[in-house]
Amino acid sequence: MSLSLIGIIFVQAYFISDSVKNEQEQFTFKVKKALSYTSKAIQDNEYREYVRELQKFLASGGSADSTSIRELTFYKPDENSNELIIYRNGILEENFKVPSFIDISIDSVNISRITNRRKTEIYNTRDVDGSGISIEPVRSFEEITRLSKTEQAVFETYYKEQAKRIPVHNRVSNEQLKKLLSKKLKEDDIDIDFEYAIYANDLATKIQSKKFELDLNSTSTYGVPIFLDNNNESDFSLYVDFPERNKFILSTVIGVTLLAILFTVVIILAFSSAIYQLIRQRQISQIKTDFINNMTHEFKTPIATINLALDSIKNPKIINDEDRVRRYLKMIKDENKRMHAQVENVLRISKLEKNELNISKERLKLHDLVEDAVSHIELIVEDRNGYVKTHLNALKSSVLANETHFTNVIVNMLDNAVKYSEGEPKIDVFTENVGTNIILKIQDQGNGMSKVVQKRIFEKFYREHTGDIHNVKGHGLGLAYVKQIVDDHQGHVSVESEKGKGSTFIIKLPLIS
Repeated sequence: MSLSLIGIIFVQAYFISDSVKNEQEQFTFKVKKALSYTSKAIQDNEYREYVRELQKFLASGGSADSTSIRELTFYKPDENSNELIIYRNGILEENFKVPSFIDISIDSVNISRITNRRKTEIYNTRDVDGSGISIEPVRSFEEITRLSKTEQAVFETYYKEQAKRIPVHNRVSNEQLKKLLSKKLKEDDIDIDFEYAIYANDLATKIQSKKFELDLNSTSTYGVPIFLDNNNESDFSLYVDFPERNKFILSTVIGVTLLAILFTVVIILAFSSAIYQLIRQRQISQIKTDFINNMTHEFKTPIATINLALDSIKNPKIINDEDRVRRYLKMIKDENKRMHAQVENVLRISKLEKNELNISKERLKLHDLVEDAVSHIELIVEDRNGYVKTHLNALKSSVLANETHFTNVIVNMLDNAVKYSEGEPKIDVFTENVGTNIILKIQDQGNGMSKVVQKRIFEKFYREHTGDIHNVKGHGLGLAYVKQIVDDHQGHVSVESEKGKGSTFIIKLPLIS
């Protein structure tokens, strides 16, 4: 699953990267097309303007300064039809001296107009008597045309040579250039701000926008030659720069990218949740297994004790000994009570989680609850040559609490302090007022616990792993019960501990006036 998820992420990243690359290529293609169109349009507009000026002059009645005629004649006799075919193709070239439309430093220029005349004549090679050639042609065809393409080629060549001498700002204006570029870019759906300029041999000209800066290494700057000469070469280059190019390109794929990221995040979250649940279920399974093992271990001793006591009572020698019978009956009762208490702990936790445990609260003195709890374990502590000392320094100890449950909370923590003290139990109980709260601290000098254990000590069924050794009785429910009850009293419970140096359990409860 992890490899598949990583593969999906990489595939999506590849497709997103490929989409961005394609958009960049499309953007470059469209910009290059717009630049080429603008360059050609400017040059064509300039040429058409010069042609119009020439046509105006010729139409005004200007006469040729010189003329020349070149004619080619071809004869073809046809003996079968007694005809002679004569082909004539003549070219009339008229040279005009006209005012210059291109450079004001030149007074006039020479322009040629070329006319083509084609004529075909067919003569009869026999006259009426049967001899000689007819004077007039039998049939005649004549066509007169203007060699417009030739004239255009000649004029265009001349125009390109002369136009190179004109300053670029006289050939095109900023407004014209910007208008053509904007129009073509918008046709290709590129509607963003741009800067433009025309450079002559890498030197700036007057035709440029205010913020344009030439950077040939920039990916957002594009250029094409403009005003090509007769050799299709030019000293001028038209550049355009898009400051927001990357933002524009990303905006075209941002929708798909965000969806891909969103779905990937959802998959990652779902995958992480599934993994977490699997690990959590495994931990819970392990905890429940430990719980069953601990419960089994703890029930085995009371059951064995009860069986031994019953067997002893059935012994004829003992059944008549009232003191010994009472002793064994007390042992049976104590062990039965112990097992009942363990079952009650399990049931209490279950009811707390389902919010089925009815906990009524009343005004109580926390110091009274502490004294009552201490009395429950005092004999056990004294039997192990330890002590429980109280330091009840809080001036105010009135809290809203349930007497039974909160007494059990304190007893559970004191009982833990006794259990996890290998030698003589040494327990100190402190109270103090902090603001509108009362702090209860139960400090022991027992085994202590690691940071890892401290984070999980209040989890249900959790016990510190000690292998298969069950030297401390319990099933991981006591502190879970403590946390549930304290939380229900709007309080907070925490622990401070260091391995081998004992533990301090801290309960904070709100005071009532």
